[in-house]
Amino acid sequence: MKLRLETLLRVPTDSTAVQFLRYVFVGGAAFVLDFGTLFVLTEYARVYYLTSAAIAFLLGLVANYALSVFWVFNRRTLERRWLEFGVFALVGVVGLGFNELFIWFFTEHAHLYYMVSKVIATALVLLWNFFARKYLLFR
Repeated sequence: MKLRLETLLRVPTDSTAVQFLRYVFVGGAAFVLDFGTLFVLTEYARVYYLTSAAIAFLLGLVANYALSVFWVFNRRTLERRWLEFGVFALVGVVGLGFNELFIWFFTEHAHLYYMVSKVIATALVLLWNFFARKYLLFR
């Protein structure tokens, strides 16, 4: 068990399943930052919820990149970090578009609380972000 846990947590791997599991943890950390920022900006700073969602998503994006290159993916397609981050961010911006669309749709049309809409949007965008980044940047 110890060997498997160490492999899962510490050893660099090309296994998509292990990378996805790690990405879920990384995404979870980024989500806590994203979700918390959304709540604080909307509820306490009185920022419009879609504006708060965009700001929060971008903070989560930076955290996600840092943790992804440190722990999730061990191979890189691009040698230049600034270019790699640019593509990573571009995937994130597309994800942000999906995020905003899903939050808006579930809040305005399904009449869900915006924080519930955020949870649903996060689950959907997670799949886009992982597979796009895996195959564009970290093959």
